[in-house]
Amino acid sequence: MELGNSVADEIFKERSLQSDLALGFRFGVFFFAGGVIPNPLDIRFQKVSGLSAEVKTKSFREGGQNFYDHQLPTGVSHGNLSLERGLVVGSPLNIEFNAAMSLFKFAPSNILVTLFNEEKVPISAWLFMKAFPVKWATSDLNAAEKSVVIDTMELAYARMQILRV
Repeated sequence: MELGNSVADEIFKERSLQSDLALGFRFGVFFFAGGVIPNPLDIRFQKVSGLSAEVKTKSFREGGQNFYDHQLPTGVSHGNLSLERGLVVGSPLNIEFNAAMSLFKFAPSNILVTLFNEEKVPISAWLFMKAFPVKWATSDLNAAEKSVVIDTMELAYARMQILRV
């Protein structure tokens, strides 16, 4: 009897630990044209990467101090936001990327990447401000393979704000 309770306790602990961890496959990407109007068509993506920021530092040696250098913050840097999805024809996002790549016309927008829990409640988000297209790539077309055509879109941005719920 005691052994059964021990196993049940372990299963409960394991489930509790798993439920505390956020899973990275329920997310949405929301583009806000002009910074405020959401684009309802371009929200589903297969993969989002580039959710990072880094404080850059400069080394400063204090006179008479030979054991270490001071590290002084000089600014925040970040990579580009990269989005992957199956090829979509006629979406507003494709039109924006085409204008940037073909006409060199840019319309920066805000982007909200939101992570959801099992109940579809937001648990975390990243807001990218003044984002604009910098790279667009389409997967190879291959007559020997039956595979989905993937668009990869890369955006630069002015600032990222992490939002935790």
